[in-house]
Amino acid sequence: GSPTNEVDRWDREGPQTAVTISRGFWMGKYLVTQGDYLALMGSNPSLFSTNNGYAENLSRPVESVSWFDATDYCTQLTQRERAAGRVATNCMYRLPTEAEWEYACRGWTSTRFSYGDDPGYTNLTNYAWYGDNSGAMTHPVGQKLPNPWGLYDMHGNVWEWCQDWCGTYPGGIAVDPQGPKSGSYRVI
Repeated sequence: GSPTNEVDRWDREGPQTAVTISRGFWMGKYLVTQGDYLALMGSNPSLFSTNNGYAENLSRPVESVSWFDATDYCTQLTQRERAAGRVATNCMYRLPTEAEWEYACRGWTSTRFSYGDDPGYTNLTNYAWYGDNSGAMTHPVGQKLPNPWGLYDMHGNVWEWCQDWCGTYPGGIAVDPQGPKSGSYRVI
């Protein structure tokens, strides 16, 4: 969550909650690309698979996938990597919880963005594709600066699915929050 006085804060970003993630997890350095998705799933559902009629660019992030498509991708990736001996049988690919995603996005910072508060959005263009600089389309992954932990596109380019259902933050202190058990849509 974020402080109530943060610039452009959304109502659903609170109350602030002190979260402890008690176990380690890995997160991909880049968003899943259209090429990654196509190679594993055999299709590319993305709307932005071409650049204004030019050649297909499979280094763009896959988009236009449902939460079920995203979790199925994780299941298929786990099966492939286990079969190849690259992932232990007690490990699996999955979507992050919203708490894990925010922790990874912030990269151990407590500012509005992982690179600072930036109330006037003067540095956002260095870190994110968004409405004013994207041409209303996605862009190949990893073109903007990474967050402090070397993760790219954590701000902008596409909205990302999380494992949790959308709901309010608990407030106070939480250990490994999993979000609500049901709801009308997933956190994106």
